[in-house]
Amino acid sequence: MFLPILLTYNIVLNKYLCRMEYFSIGQILGTFGLNGEVVLKHNLGKKTSLKGLEVLFVEESKDKFLPYFITGTKIKNEEEVYIAIDGITTKEQAKKLSPKKVWLREEDFHKQAGKSAPISLIGYLMIDGRKELGNVLEVIEQPLQILCRLEIEGKEVLIPLHEETIRSINHKKKQVLVELPEGLLEVYLG
Repeated sequence: MFLPILLTYNIVLNKYLCRMEYFSIGQILGTFGLNGEVVLKHNLGKKTSLKGLEVLFVEESKDKFLPYFITGTKIKNEEEVYIAIDGITTKEQAKKLSPKKVWLREEDFHKQAGKSAPISLIGYLMIDGRKELGNVLEVIEQPLQILCRLEIEGKEVLIPLHEETIRSINHKKKQVLVELPEGLLEVYLG
């Protein structure tokens, strides 16, 4: 009797784990109510209920994500959404997910992120003048600036994006053209 359920669960789970490209969208801030709902603070750049999203991934440790299946969502505000998760039915169970980062598969990320949101630059190629620097791996939003994390020559590099460094963004080619301050890359690579 339980074998068909287990096989179905494994088939669904394999569907979501076959691709290992995940994008961070925010973190679980805490619990809501007594039935195990959590509050997700996201950086998707738009008010969203995550409509159509079936699964999200919670970071258990560096580069280790566990899938959690969504049973319901409700918008709280521009940057937050309440989420009910399959199997999480008490406040105590939900507390174990806070404060952990939440990730989406690449396909789901592109469906959910706002087109003009800084987070939508993940995966774009950053170019300084005519030199390709690499793909944006993460967007870190801070109060006064946005940082893009890249890996150049095997080292982590943080590139600030603001009106002085951005020359243009080409969404069709998925490119960010920048003019970096002299010596910035040497700080990381030199």
